[in-house]
Amino acid sequence: MRRRERAVSKLLELIDSAAFPEASRLPAERDLSEQLDLSRSALREGLEVLEAEGKIWRHVGQGTFVGARPRRVAGTAPLVAPHTSPNELMEARILVEPSLARLAATRATAAEIAELHHLLARSEVARDVETWELWDARLHRAVAEAAHNVLLLSIYEAFNAIRAQPQWSRLRHETLTQERLTIYREEHRAYVDAIAGRDAEAAAQAMRRHLESVRDGLFGNAG
Repeated sequence: MRRRERAVSKLLELIDSAAFPEASRLPAERDLSEQLDLSRSALREGLEVLEAEGKIWRHVGQGTFVGARPRRVAGTAPLVAPHTSPNELMEARILVEPSLARLAATRATAAEIAELHHLLARSEVARDVETWELWDARLHRAVAEAAHNVLLLSIYEAFNAIRAQPQWSRLRHETLTQERLTIYREEHRAYVDAIAGRDAEAAAQAMRRHLESVRDGLFGNAG
């Protein structure tokens, strides 16, 4: 078992125990490292994976907490997910997500912009494709949250439900090369910088360019 898998396994066992219910704070890293018999570097890798998967969340200056980061709107699991396709998903994302980025540029709080930069940084240092995809999904959802529109956020949740379908995962893994990862990271920086700069039109355009690039990477040039 790789050290990251071992760290994740031990952390999951810990947070699934009665000692750490939902929303409870985990011990400091030094204490966790000793308690779980893990090196600090292995522990951090495990925590990174669990944070990307939404099983824990961190608040600077306060610590690491069990469960997903508190949100204003609960996620949904729409019935449409099994009956659509990756192609339909990309068509819908190209229609909706640029508008979310445009709204985020005018409505995001300072804390939300800081979170976008945090997620962007995490995605840029992801060690493998699987971890990068987790941070990619978190980053796009953070943009949707920063738009402060409950209805549009619920629509975005439908996108996430579809992304969880096996056919989508297979397609992504078959087409996601290191070259494309480099392109996507640059495109992520472009829309995050535009949102942080409060440039609504640039944010929308950067998001559209990114999603069209993702579409082309998945299916070839769609015109």
